[in-house]
Amino acid sequence: MPPLGAAALAAIASPRRREILRLVWDGELAAGDIHRAMPDVTFGAVSLQLRALTAAGLVAQRAERQFRYYRARKEALGPVRASLEQMWGSALWRLKLAAELEESRRGPRQRRGRRRRLTRRTR
Repeated sequence: MPPLGAAALAAIASPRRREILRLVWDGELAAGDIHRAMPDVTFGAVSLQLRALTAAGLVAQRAERQFRYYRARKEALGPVRASLEQMWGSALWRLKLAAELEESRRGPRQRRGRRRRLTRRTR
C-alpha cells in the first residue's frame, strides 16, 4: 500500500475536514446534509473543505441533478484508516474536536456576558 501523499496529510490535518470525513465515512451524504451537520460553518466553507478532500483523493463525489453526494474513499487512507476509526470512537477525541472547531471558528464570537463600559457619565 503506497504511503499517503502530502495533499492527503494536509487534508486530514484540518479538524473541519476530519469532521467532514467522519460524517461521510459510513455512507454517502449530500453537501447540504453535511452543511446542516456543521451549523457554525457557512455552506461556502463546507464546499471549500469538500473540494480539498476531493482533490486529495480522500472523498469521492457523485452528481445527481443539482445535488452533489460525497462518500469517503477509505482505501485511500491506507494505514491511517484504522487510527481514524479508533479516534472517532473516543469520547476524548470528540472533546478535542469540539475545542479545535471552536478555536478555528471565524466570525463574531458568542458573548458570554455583557461588561459595563465606564464612560464619563457612569464614573
